[in-house]
Amino acid sequence: MGEKVGNLKPNMESVDVTVRVLEASEARQIQTKNGVRTISEAIVGDETGRVKLTLWGKHAGSIKEGQVVKIENAWTTAFKGQVQLNAGSKTKIAEASEDGFPDSSQIPENTPTAPQQMRGGGRGFRGGGRRYGRRGGRRQENEEGEEE
Repeated sequence: MGEKVGNLKPNMESVDVTVRVLEASEARQIQTKNGVRTISEAIVGDETGRVKLTLWGKHAGSIKEGQVVKIENAWTTAFKGQVQLNAGSKTKIAEASEDGFPDSSQIPENTPTAPQQMRGGGRGFRGGGRRYGRRGGRRQENEEGEEE
């Protein structure tokens, strides 16, 4: 059993969720400090709420509005006070059964929020939507979820 969108918090790893795609953008190229990357964005949700999903690399543009998908091994970040979900090179995305899954109109508007100290945008903040406090021997990943 995976997480529910309403329970997502910043800095979670190995997140598994089943969600309905409410909105999905086409893949596009962006410039990052690690070079040009391909991404797309989507709004996904379940019966507990909705969250922005950033799809990196091979996953960019891979999901369509209306689909129910199971996402395995994603991670979360915080940006402008909102929790965001990310799918990178180690993430699996597969279409899931719609049986018993709420329709788009039944998915609440609420989104998970980050604690005040992780909201960013203030003086001296340099997080930019990435994960915070990576130490203690845990793996370091770039925007695409690849180990560096």
